[in-house]
Amino acid sequence: MEERDYQFVEHENPYTYRDGDLTVTRGSAWSGPGCHLGCGVLLYTNDEGDLVKVEGDPENPFNEGRLCVRCLDLPEMVNNPKRLTHPLRRAKADRGHDRWERIGWDEALDLIAAELNKVKEAYGPESVIFSCGTGRDIAPYITRLCWSFGSPNFVNIFSGNACYLPRVAGCIATTGAFWVADCAQQFPDRYDNPAWQMPETMFVWGNYPLIANSDGFFGHWVVDLMKRGMKIVMIDPKVTWLSAKAEVHLPVRPGTDAALALAMMNVIINEDLYDHDFVDRWCYGFEELSEHVQPFTPEYAETTTWVPAERIRKAARILAASRPATLQWGVAVDMTKEALPAGQAIMALFQVTGNVEVPGGIIVPPEILNYGGGWGFELLGDEQNEKRLGLDKYSLFRLGFQAAHPNTTVEAMKTGRPYPIKAAWVQTSNFLACMSANSTEVAECFRKLDFVAGADLFMTPTIMAFYDVVLPAAMFPERDGVRLGDGAQRAEAINKVCQVGECKSDMEMNLELGRRLAPEAWPRENVEDMFTEMIASSGITFPELREAAPVYLPFEYGKHEKGLLRPDGSPGFYTATGRIELWSTYYKNAGLDPLPVFDEPAPGPLATPELLDEYPLVLCTGARRWPFFHSEHRQAKRLLAMHPDPWIEIHPETCAELGVADGDWVWVENMLGRAKRRVKETPIFDPRIVAADHGWWNPEGDPENLYDIGDLCINNLIAWGNGKSGFGGNYKTNLCKVYKMKEGE
Repeated sequence: MEERDYQFVEHENPYTYRDGDLTVTRGSAWSGPGCHLGCGVLLYTNDEGDLVKVEGDPENPFNEGRLCVRCLDLPEMVNNPKRLTHPLRRAKADRGHDRWERIGWDEALDLIAAELNKVKEAYGPESVIFSCGTGRDIAPYITRLCWSFGSPNFVNIFSGNACYLPRVAGCIATTGAFWVADCAQQFPDRYDNPAWQMPETMFVWGNYPLIANSDGFFGHWVVDLMKRGMKIVMIDPKVTWLSAKAEVHLPVRPGTDAALALAMMNVIINEDLYDHDFVDRWCYGFEELSEHVQPFTPEYAETTTWVPAERIRKAARILAASRPATLQWGVAVDMTKEALPAGQAIMALFQVTGNVEVPGGIIVPPEILNYGGGWGFELLGDEQNEKRLGLDKYSLFRLGFQAAHPNTTVEAMKTGRPYPIKAAWVQTSNFLACMSANSTEVAECFRKLDFVAGADLFMTPTIMAFYDVVLPAAMFPERDGVRLGDGAQRAEAINKVCQVGECKSDMEMNLELGRRLAPEAWPRENVEDMFTEMIASSGITFPELREAAPVYLPFEYGKHEKGLLRPDGSPGFYTATGRIELWSTYYKNAGLDPLPVFDEPAPGPLATPELLDEYPLVLCTGARRWPFFHSEHRQAKRLLAMHPDPWIEIHPETCAELGVADGDWVWVENMLGRAKRRVKETPIFDPRIVAADHGWWNPEGDPENLYDIGDLCINNLIAWGNGKSGFGGNYKTNLCKVYKMKEGE
């Protein structure tokens, strides 16, 4: 292995060994199914090659042997009789009908290649879109397939890319890097590392980390640090176990995070609580920010955010006094139309208080390989890249992002402008049930396409609605792979231990399809060689990674002072001014407000008061639940038993006003559509807010009725529409009414 100063974890056993009658294989839990954390797992198989048990790997520093129910119940998913186990096709005229024909792999791949090439020849490769689901370790291979084919349009069907990417784009635009909370995750010896310092206070903003997170953040680190004395401040509309343990809980109205952050900044600046030395040396635009926040008093914010002014002051003073303070934030920040200025305002709080690149603060995570934007972009070429949908409208999509703009993509599907979209390859994405706003409209767009194909683990509403060919994807115990992790990267191997039916890994599908579409871009003979090629710059081969994983990079603090954040090696940040830009030159040049602004969510109680008579309640969607990852896991009976119905959480006072009670089935409705929900009566929300689960469909339902998605999908109530930057969408903040279902509905 090339000497790169990697840090290795000592293991008592090799990556595979015997334990009694079972074989144990060390691996990493990258979805699907599951999530995108990559917890260390021990996979137990019998002599027949069946997966029979999963345990946490106590030698993996990331999760230290701890697992959630999704991993523990993995054998039920792997061995589920509803799995897709062989390729299927049907006639285009049969879309929406359960009329599938089993075919072989070569026939399926040849058919897909022929149909995509037919569109390429007639309309150009840009008329084919490529898409995948969230947080997978498969995105690099799909992007390579997309770009080697010649299409610039790799896209997620998610209005405003309103999940994770707004924060990433905003951080890069204003600081040149992305930031994560420092919980010692970058060190193999974790909390015992002498360079690390525990945060005095963690601000948990728009995230409930004990159930779900991205960024390579294992939620129970919060509990670990609380046991060691760390305080927390919770910014969350609901009362949770963590908020009950917090120094202060700020129950913010969904969509008003920017107003809250600006009010906290008002307190920090006007009470002279900011870090003068750090601001003077490393920040740009502080005077402009100081003037800008003056109208955002805590009293103003109380009216807007529904958070008491004194709680806002208390939280701001705690942040300013904590040495250090850190931030763990979630997708709720992204899920409003003006997500970028909200993230800018939140980050500024930690920047002006000097909690940047210090032990226990917010840090730029180390990267073994920067492949977040995809793999193989150089195969596309500048001429084709300029055809990328949305690139002419939203310059931030040039800022290290190589994806097409989803809202512009949907418009192109509807109108044929700037060019028609004629085909799609969709990989492990049940977007009708999960990420798509106004899924009825999107389904109509996809039904018009000449050809749609893709891969997944189970038959879904998305597949049943409009796929012509579907391929059976392997789950992570059924395939090899390499994943470098979000946040502070560590290199992990995903190791195959079993085989179900004819399922193939996503990587193998992409390799085989790539050979048919653009053989010069896919020279490797097998996926193992392809993995080694992808991580070649790291100096690690896949066989070496399999034995050594997890592998960590060395890490040091204060990178901005040492010239480690700029390509030219000079001190500072990778921005035009070399500083953190509180007043953003990039935003100014892109035609955006250079300072963090607050836009009242619309529709909303303050922006559209005329709607309140008909739709009096604020609808918040997307709460994470223990047994599920988005729309996954509903085929597992034990997991479904933990949460068998799609909830809408309603305050008891509101229930009384509506004439509904705990357990009642109700319609949730607004001007766009309606969805069925079961009432969960709870006092954890403001009476003016209701919160609905997302990702619901019924695998036991009628395939010809698309598994009841028309009645169950809460996204029926969410409109397409992004913020001024092209990022952000109103998934967390809408208006609705709730009423009891009639008998027989």
